Amino acid sequence: MKKSLLFLLTFLAAIPIFSQNDIRANLELTADHFPQEGVPKGELKGPFNFHSKIIEGTVRQYWLYIPAQYDASKPASVLVFQDGYRSRHPEGSIRAPQVMENLIAKGEMPIAIGIFISPGNRSEVYPTEDLGWSNPNNRAQEYDAMDDRYSRFIVDEMLPLVAKDYNLTNDPNQRAIGGTSSGAIAAFTVAWHRPDMFRKVYSGIGSYVSIGFRPEESPIKLGGQDYPALIRREPIRPIRIFIQDGINDLSNEWGNWFLANKQMVSALEYANGNGDKNNTTGPRYQHTHVWTDGKHSDKDPGALLPEGLKWLWEEDK
Repeated sequence: MKKSLLFLLTFLAAIPIFSQNDIRANLELTADHFPQEGVPKGELKGPFNFHSKIIEGTVRQYWLYIPAQYDASKPASVLVFQDGYRSRHPEGSIRAPQVMENLIAKGEMPIAIGIFISPGNRSEVYPTEDLGWSNPNNRAQEYDAMDDRYSRFIVDEMLPLVAKDYNLTNDPNQRAIGGTSSGAIAAFTVAWHRPDMFRKVYSGIGSYVSIGFRPEESPIKLGGQDYPALIRREPIRPIRIFIQDGINDLSNEWGNWFLANKQMVSALEYANGNGDKNNTTGPRYQHTHVWTDGKHSDKDPGALLPEGLKWLWEEDK
């Protein structure tokens, strides 16, 4: 009896240890986040101001990263990243232009133009000095909404604007879009509504929670918490998505971020399995995820960006 009890207690005590093996801890910036000797230097241009007609009454800033290997005679791949001020900042946690520069040089992602877009601010002039690292005041209305307005802004305004000066690919498999927090759900929403334009998504600490849910409006506006149900019920989109979240992410009136991200992964797995079970023709979701010990911060999704971008383009080698 004592031996059986000792075995049971040992087994139960070991469960958290084994589960922790799936949690990455103490992530830091990698060599790909810093300039490397011998790597051709690209150019980061901007900020440029843009007044949207689709998202009326807003002004925003955007930056462009043009790799040294860009050849105007050949269509370049595209990486769009939300929260442009933070995601392109050379001293931030993400440093996407520098990551792109190193990965392109090593052939671990294609020659791609980076488009880093800040959320809109409801003003005539963008309040650069007042904002700094803070969010513009139209961020939630754009990023957390479930309708197609932000998708139309990206597809119908931003891409054509950049394409006036640069040769961008028309291949949706060579277009990636990413972000962190509400920027992550915004990226997924663009691919969800327009998989004919974007099929690769980088999602860090994604806000798949009820920030955009408006039950008092008619018709009711869905929120990010509805995505798992939509994924389970609707036809599979040809989307490839890298998902990261931390076990210490937020839990508040809008939802529990880590549980929400786990629900997203579960829904993607269910949709694929159900499609296989029913012999449904067509695409399957391509997805992977990394759980970390992090909080609601750009730190872990920024540290994982090189890994995520390599995985997103891994199938194209």
